Amino acid sequence: MTADPHPALELSGITAGYERRAPVLRDVSLTVHGSEAVGLLGPSGCGKSTLAKVAALLHRPYAGTVRLGGEPARGWRHRAPRAQRTAVGVVFQQPRLAADPRLTLAALIAEPLRATGRGREATERVRELADAVGLGGDLLDRRPHEVSDGQLQRACVARALVLRPRVLVCDEMTAMLDASTTAALVTVVEDYRQRSGAALLAVGHDRTLLERWCDRTVELAGAGGGTDGEEVRSAPRAPADTSAG
Repeated sequence: MTADPHPALELSGITAGYERRAPVLRDVSLTVHGSEAVGLLGPSGCGKSTLAKVAALLHRPYAGTVRLGGEPARGWRHRAPRAQRTAVGVVFQQPRLAADPRLTLAALIAEPLRATGRGREATERVRELADAVGLGGDLLDRRPHEVSDGQLQRACVARALVLRPRVLVCDEMTAMLDASTTAALVTVVEDYRQRSGAALLAVGHDRTLLERWCDRTVELAGAGGGTDGEEVRSAPRAPADTSAG
């Protein structure tokens, strides 16, 4: 199969925030190629989570362009075309805010399949991903309040992968996890990327983890306007050694 000549994700001149007069991001550009893992570093408040939401088509920027596989984004949130919405899988920092408390973990993982009319695939796909992320026994029958943060985040990672996305956005995915769960979930993401050729944008403040995980890191310096993306260094991936993060 011929490789896609276009970047998997391209953010050009992004200005975004929650008050137009005081954007948290101003004229930020970032490119992630197919099969590439890019770590986005920065302190709290610098706008990196906002940029992650823009990349995932969950937050409309005031200015700039988002391209997925060379195609400009044609909508945001539920107004984005299905093909573009489903091309991006997202994992957030706080799984309890990202999970419907009424759903079992099995239903949570299957939710994107059912929402896109592919519910018949759910049983097999949920079983496959539950094994991959380490959710065994009766955990799939439990609801979010009946499991730990780490177990719920495992389900959220499975949910992000269920539609086989071409781009993964992990926004502080491991911030609330212990070292062993962090290592396990990084390995799950990397196994998926190795098989699928998906691109990764991993957002965080842990430089050690991101530099070991990602092919290169970029840094958002400053906050509240005047923020710009700058490549700081390239680093080889070493997912087997992420427990130090």
